[in-house]
Amino acid sequence: MTGLPEFFKQTSDELYDRHDYMLVYNTGIEEVFDNWESVQLKWFHSMPNVLSHVEVLDKKTSKGFG
Repeated sequence: MTGLPEFFKQTSDELYDRHDYMLVYNTGIEEVFDNWESVQLKWFHSMPNVLSHVEVLDKKTSKGFG
């Protein structure tokens, strides 16, 4: 395959919750969210030049016995 696909096919209507998201401010403050929609809402409602970036984190899962 060469180039980008012409379309994106959605394969599931289930919620995607494999990641957490850390919003990093220019001041060094970090805020963690458990869904992408909340990160976008915070990002687009923040003042310009206040936010630095978003880090995608693996969601913490508890795998154990019992």
